[in-house]
Amino acid sequence: MDAHLSVQGLRCLKLLYTIKGINRLQSIMPRKPASSLRLVEPVRTPRDAPSTTDQIVESITSAIVEQRLMPGTKLVEQQIADVFSVSRTVVRQALNQLSRSRLVTLLPARGAFVATMSAEEARQVFELRRLVEGGMARELAARITDAQIAQLRAHLQDERDAVKRSDVSGRTRLLADFHVILARLLGNEVLAELIADLLSRSQLIALMYQSGHSAEHSQSEHIEIVQALEKRDGRAAARLMEQHITSVERNLRLDPRTPDLAAVLRPKQ
Repeated sequence: MDAHLSVQGLRCLKLLYTIKGINRLQSIMPRKPASSLRLVEPVRTPRDAPSTTDQIVESITSAIVEQRLMPGTKLVEQQIADVFSVSRTVVRQALNQLSRSRLVTLLPARGAFVATMSAEEARQVFELRRLVEGGMARELAARITDAQIAQLRAHLQDERDAVKRSDVSGRTRLLADFHVILARLLGNEVLAELIADLLSRSQLIALMYQSGHSAEHSQSEHIEIVQALEKRDGRAAARLMEQHITSVERNLRLDPRTPDLAAVLRPKQ
């Protein structure tokens, strides 16, 4: 191992341990063998209506995406129960599901809150993702099979469909799944869990700040990565992956500008 790789490895480990709770690797999706690539739930049909729990989850997710529920907002169980005419038990099930996706924080004796993440923590997540996922893409290019390429292309079609129909929660989940799928194609479940944990953190930021335009950009970059993998071009796959993660980070408003108070408060003409 040369000096450059050693420095990168040490830097990666340092970042790994500075991210809160990273040692509790909790996948944003169930564990499945490397050969199983259908990591997202099938699109519901009219005969397969969502449960009340799902409706609550989707409603809160949409409110976070649209910035109607901001980070730190308390989610009062009884108020939510009254809105959906359900018991608080059903509401708790929904909040627990959102907690597993890191969109909600559950605090003992205090209740549920929309999760928060500092800009610095978000930057650390993206920096670590560049280090890890660039190498993953390079390694996968040397091993990937034609059948796996076909499965990736099927996933890309699902992404494209979700973006076209403005399915915010669906497209966010699919865009995240893409990265975990690549790790599982390598047959490395530990790597898949690490990436899933990092994605669950960046997913919260993406849900709150990612525009429809940046989602389309992410999807087109996924296509380019798969094209490089299909050509078995490891160098290009790694470069495109690192550029993709940087592009996602740049599309997030981690440094919001201080508003011009006079402009904000001036009455509209």
